Amino acid sequence: MRLRRDPRAPGYLAKDERVVPNPEEFKGRWKKSFDNDNPIHVEFGCGKGGFITELAIRNPAINYIAAEKAETVVYKACKKANDNEEIPNNLKFLYFDVSDCMAIFEKGEVEQIYLNFSDPWPKKRYAYRRLTHRSFLEKYEYILSETGEIHFKTDNKGLFAYSIEEFSAMNWLMKNVTLDLHQSDFEGNVMTEYEKKFSEMGYTINRLEAIKLKK
Repeated sequence: MRLRRDPRAPGYLAKDERVVPNPEEFKGRWKKSFDNDNPIHVEFGCGKGGFITELAIRNPAINYIAAEKAETVVYKACKKANDNEEIPNNLKFLYFDVSDCMAIFEKGEVEQIYLNFSDPWPKKRYAYRRLTHRSFLEKYEYILSETGEIHFKTDNKGLFAYSIEEFSAMNWLMKNVTLDLHQSDFEGNVMTEYEKKFSEMGYTINRLEAIKLKK
């Protein structure tokens, strides 16, 4: 279903200091934009923003960037974050297409990428749109530091299996792989809004962490 544009979004985002309207201008200078030297973590596809906001609260020594393609989605996520009195100044919101991430971040500028419940694009002819397609993995490799990681969660088993194949084909090492996150021994999980919803419906959550092997 097509997302309906919220007419309140442009005005709200134009006034909010957490929103960066022209992110390409900060390529290579994101730490400076936060006015510290803390590591940069990015969530591609932040949805309603609950996950990244909670991480920002828990980890004030990390700079978080929440990215979405749709202006209206960023508006809702940003508004939700601002409704939280605990939120520190280590969270920014951007709206751009993930395929343009190399124009936004410099080589090695990001320490961690989160991909949570991305659109599975189930039809084979649309596989290139999946955020774990090898064309995206090549872009992530560019913006990640040498020790950078991708943390990936989904309820879609088909997408998870496909993603494992793509990570393997592109020479990424996978760890902490689980087909049932909530029954695993993984500690410190922060749930997204989708994760809560799907878990309550009885779906199991798949998760992995991926690190690019050195050539």
